Amino acid sequence: QVQLVESGGGLVQAGGSLRLSCAASGRTFSYYTMGWFRQAPGKEREFVAASNWSGSSTYYADSVKGRFTISRDNAKITIYLQMNNLKPEDTAVYYCASARATTPKANEYSYWGQGTQVTVSS
Repeated sequence: QVQLVESGGGLVQAGGSLRLSCAASGRTFSYYTMGWFRQAPGKEREFVAASNWSGSSTYYADSVKGRFTISRDNAKITIYLQMNNLKPEDTAVYYCASARATTPKANEYSYWGQGTQVTVSS
């Protein structure tokens, strides 16, 4: 069992930065792929980024490549999403999730956090 709690969301102007954190509990955290997803009002949940268990392989949606960075600290049982050069279209609820395999498919992630709101004003 893995429990996830996100934090770090907020309101920021376009061009600004935020860092999201996701604290996990569970002894097997280090063996899970961790991912970030987001869901804007009226839209489906979409993949943002993922990191394999060691952090040696990371994956990003095209829309955030070059602006967002996923990282993890297995000692602290935490993953991060550094978001730079934010745009109004990045406004969404951001969720962290864990999966057994590295995948952008939301339905393959078993555990989810409650989400944290990110709002980017123009």
